[in-house]
Amino acid sequence: MITEYRMKNNEQEILIQVKRSSRKSIGLEVKQTGEVLARIPLGLSDRELKGFIQNHQKWIINKLAMIRQQSMNNTTVAAPPLQELTAKEIKNIKDKIVGRVQYYGKIMGVTWGRITIRNQKTRWGSCSAKGNLNFNYQLCYLQPELLDYVVVHELAHRRHMNHSPEFWREVECYYPNYKECRKRLKMVRMAE
Repeated sequence: MITEYRMKNNEQEILIQVKRSSRKSIGLEVKQTGEVLARIPLGLSDRELKGFIQNHQKWIINKLAMIRQQSMNNTTVAAPPLQELTAKEIKNIKDKIVGRVQYYGKIMGVTWGRITIRNQKTRWGSCSAKGNLNFNYQLCYLQPELLDYVVVHELAHRRHMNHSPEFWREVECYYPNYKECRKRLKMVRMAE
């Protein structure tokens, strides 16, 4: 059984990691790191896997090219490491984010639980099923409109715990410029 597959593209060789599980469908994922994953059902034959990958070769190559292009255009947040911030600086960051949550929460008519400031490696914010909000401290080192977009995004999850069309309508209702901010945020890399 194949655990990795090497796909040739001109002079380049693309390594595809194969993960088998009890899933029913085949899934392909190209991560921001350039890693390619094929998630497949346990019973899928190697021949079927190879055929699927060959049928999706163009998609994989295009996705990898897009990620390379994005990484050339990306800017990194000019945020100091969290451990270098003073207690006062951390308090100021939390106060700023809490202020924006209170401002938009009141307008949107939603409640929330605890607000936590973290140093998440891959997320700007999150909302738990209990309504607790987590925000990346690096948001305070971005343009204010990007911070506001993330706050509205997470508060919209208080009504829709998904990314359905209703969720995006909710976001747009309170932050009409969300598409532009979302696009800009995707071009920002978090500081290490």
